[in-house]
Amino acid sequence: MSEDLEQFRAETRAWLEANCPQSMRSTFTSEDDIVWGGKNAKFSNPDAKLWLDRMGERGWTAPMWPKQYGGGGLSNAENAVLQSELKRINARPPLYSFGLWMLGPVLLEYANEEQKLEHLPKIVRGEIRWCQGYSEPGAGSDLAGLQTKCEDKGDHWLINGQKVWTSYANYADWCFCLVRTDTSVKHEGISFVLIDMTTPGVETRPIKLISGSSPFCETFFTDVKVPKERMVGRLNGGWEIAKRLLQYERTNISGFGSGARTDVVDIARDNVGLDESGRLEDTDLRARIAEHKMFERAYALSVQRATEEAKAGANVSHMASMFKVAGATLNIERCELMVEAAGSRAFGWSGEGFAPDELAVTRGWLRSKGNSIEGGTTEVNLNVVAKRVLGLRDTQ
Repeated sequence: MSEDLEQFRAETRAWLEANCPQSMRSTFTSEDDIVWGGKNAKFSNPDAKLWLDRMGERGWTAPMWPKQYGGGGLSNAENAVLQSELKRINARPPLYSFGLWMLGPVLLEYANEEQKLEHLPKIVRGEIRWCQGYSEPGAGSDLAGLQTKCEDKGDHWLINGQKVWTSYANYADWCFCLVRTDTSVKHEGISFVLIDMTTPGVETRPIKLISGSSPFCETFFTDVKVPKERMVGRLNGGWEIAKRLLQYERTNISGFGSGARTDVVDIARDNVGLDESGRLEDTDLRARIAEHKMFERAYALSVQRATEEAKAGANVSHMASMFKVAGATLNIERCELMVEAAGSRAFGWSGEGFAPDELAVTRGWLRSKGNSIEGGTTEVNLNVVAKRVLGLRDTQ
């Protein structure tokens, strides 16, 4: 490392030691520990609010975003140092946010200056919680078939329609939404708008799952008036933005929702044991973990390359579908290896007989099953890759 990077590491380590509360240096014990931010944010631990405020003020919830929009302004190398130092102290993410993972990057690319200044700093500080208005009852896998209507009423847009599977819409302050502004064409008739969820005519209805939780909602728009300046990009240019956003969403799915932040190597070392040379005693498990780690590293480098290409203005490609399949596969495999390595310690669901990290492994494994569905099913994305990337044609 260069002398400058070594200095940055020393300063970063000192700042984290002084500013990361001790209670924020541990694995989540439940979903209540996750901080989503927003106007009505709830914090199970006052230290979580302190940790968010400190990281948000420094811009380190979005470390590589430009400083003029509230970000940290770090380089790739500096961000790598920051992430390694956060991992060193097992620091919890200060903020989980669709604004950070999906909306923010496309605002940086497509929004005008006023929109960037209005929304990006609030995302960084966790002041606004966003939800995604994409899928509809008749437009899930075929997203471009959406029918939520957006009419030009002169001084505002008028929106009518329904969205479904809008994650946490009942808690969100704002929604980034795809709407139809031209019914005569399909992909070219879609626009991208930002909607304040307190606007009259917006209604959310949670969908209760068999587990009893309701992370998803139906969202209804009835004569919802949206100011003209809340359209991002050009009129009828929303499909390009939608594809770019899906690229960010799908590359993040591999790291979201696992519930377990402990590395599979650590779990295997603690539960399987080591031989005289310091290697895992189970040679078969050791080989499969090594193969998984190589896949994980290759995936991370591929995502990094695609992100840099996007920043350089490369056209939106079908790489998003490839990343979604690979990312979902990666996370499901990771969680399965964790459960296998944990052995009988992965049998727990609740109670004092199991440590929080062990319960997180079990719940993370169950949660990972949804990775092959959310953000576009694996089957649909494989079809896109076959047709659009490999150039294969349907056979009779």
